[in-house]
Amino acid sequence: MLANQHVLEGNRLVNDLTSSNLKSSETGIESQRIIARYMLDLGAEASIHKFHRQLNHFHPLHFFSSPDSGIIEENYSCSSYGINTVGIIRAPRGDGKEAIVLVTPYNALKSGLGEALSIGIAYSVFSLLSQVTWLAKDIIWLVADSRYGEYAAVSAWLRDYQTPKFSSLSTLDAEMCPDIDNLYDLKVNSITGSKFSSSFKRAGTMAAALVLKVRNKSDQFEDTISIYAEASNGQMPNLDLINVVNYLAVHRQGLHVKVEKLWSLLNSSWLKILGEIFESLGKVAKSLNPKWKFGITATEYVEGTATLASSLYYQALGLPTGPHGAFRDYQIDAITLEILPKFSSDKVRHSDILLRGGRLIEGVIRSVNNLLEKFHQSFFLYLLTSPSKFVSVGVYMIAFALLIAPLPIVAASLYVDASSLGNCSKSDKSTPSASLDTDEHSITIGSWMWLNSAKLVFLVHLWGAIVSLIPYVICQIPDCTPTTSFMIWVLLSMLSFLTLYSVLASPLSCAKASQEKEWALVKSVTISSVFIGLGLMSVINFATAEIGALLMVPMCLLARPLKLDVRAGTLRSFSRMIGNLVLGLIAFPPAAFFLLKGMLDGFGSVNVGAFWIWVESLWAWNSATYLFIGMVHLPCWVLCIHILLHTC
Repeated sequence: MLANQHVLEGNRLVNDLTSSNLKSSETGIESQRIIARYMLDLGAEASIHKFHRQLNHFHPLHFFSSPDSGIIEENYSCSSYGINTVGIIRAPRGDGKEAIVLVTPYNALKSGLGEALSIGIAYSVFSLLSQVTWLAKDIIWLVADSRYGEYAAVSAWLRDYQTPKFSSLSTLDAEMCPDIDNLYDLKVNSITGSKFSSSFKRAGTMAAALVLKVRNKSDQFEDTISIYAEASNGQMPNLDLINVVNYLAVHRQGLHVKVEKLWSLLNSSWLKILGEIFESLGKVAKSLNPKWKFGITATEYVEGTATLASSLYYQALGLPTGPHGAFRDYQIDAITLEILPKFSSDKVRHSDILLRGGRLIEGVIRSVNNLLEKFHQSFFLYLLTSPSKFVSVGVYMIAFALLIAPLPIVAASLYVDASSLGNCSKSDKSTPSASLDTDEHSITIGSWMWLNSAKLVFLVHLWGAIVSLIPYVICQIPDCTPTTSFMIWVLLSMLSFLTLYSVLASPLSCAKASQEKEWALVKSVTISSVFIGLGLMSVINFATAEIGALLMVPMCLLARPLKLDVRAGTLRSFSRMIGNLVLGLIAFPPAAFFLLKGMLDGFGSVNVGAFWIWVESLWAWNSATYLFIGMVHLPCWVLCIHILLHTC
């Protein structure tokens, strides 16, 4: 239903936003006034939402608190506030209990043509929806002030929408901030009767949310739309929302839809060879039986693998790929749509983008509007291989289960072997006259031998928890560079390790270290703890557990004292020793990060401070990946190194 009339209105708003000749200090306020006035002209309820930036200092309790519980900046002023503009259309056929949210990030201080076009598309749709009679859900249009980041503006509005706070920060003194106070001077629209409100306006429960962006510069050969779906801790929206966008974009608007790929894999020669092999196998299978249609071209295989790896990678990071991630913290299905047009200076071209983009948003909103209940029929746990293909949880969990299945079996086998050997050695030293008492005593001692190993594993995991809390101390140091912070972290970690070693009676050695199979008990308990850690992490963030298992499972299963392999002197023992050394190097968390970053971005971008910056991003977003690395992965690595260096 979106017509040229709505596009003309959107173009008029774009021209007003791009042709303003205002001072940089006033641009933000005046742009908000323009947008609010346009909302009032449509008869919508318009209001502003003021928020202040929050500092992402590390605090251990933030991992268990509400979403986006940052530290408020104490010394705030008018210039430190962000201003979101909110417009609400009440559904004529609705009861006010449900709403659909459309978000357009906009930085008035550094706005470009792309952001103005996204505002124009949203306004075109908003103009249409203010006239229709079929609307059953309220429509909320949030123009998010992205001067402090797109996510910060959206999350601040969501936080106040879901958990309202009554404090003096909700209103500003007119004398202190006269520019912001001028927003309240907007007059009542004489035609629609709508009036600008200074209070926080709400609608119903959010059924879905769309974040719309237009890239200012694009090198695409056709109009393209990118879909970003990953939220914090690997959360994904319901797959039906992505399916609706993909279907309408491809079959209705003729847009090319794409999702993120690991571009380094697209140029991988070994992956292309593997794809050609699978393509040949598919042709052979089809020649044997025409009904077997599992053949896939080499190009599709390479692109699907690159997309699958990207989906796994971004979910494992646990960081949202756009402002839509703020909605998933409140269990609201949301995605970010970024339009990449074939740009030109022709106004007709801009109108075409407004028309096609607006009709896509209209179609998605109308589809969600028709729902009688929230998205629930499709998948929430999946990995994308293309915009229209995916791997569901029922498929990829099989691979993960097979990967970790050997762990409990090997742990039980090692425990039985070590216990039986310990009992036999005790029994051999007994005299014939007291064999019965000695056997009972040795069995009792052998049954409890694992407690020493359990003590060791527990203390190393306790040390891992201490290492995870050390950044809280480092963040108190002013003007500390990432490289310096990382070095301080390493030094304090080593100091805490030595302190734990000396105070707690040398946890890395045991009273029975002279026994031949003591390392086997340590390995058994270590494998058990790894199995429990990976199992728990697979529930929180499967992608993190999958990548962690790929690194940890081979290292745990192959771990064996190097001294025994040197004594054996066989080719098998030598190969195992080399494998243990390589795995011990690769599985070390900073080394794994540097290797992965070098493969993706080039080794020229690798430096020590990059690891600290990455860790900062993990705790800033309350990513469970940070806790997994500190309390599961790092202790496992230390214990495996202890086994390799065991004196036997």
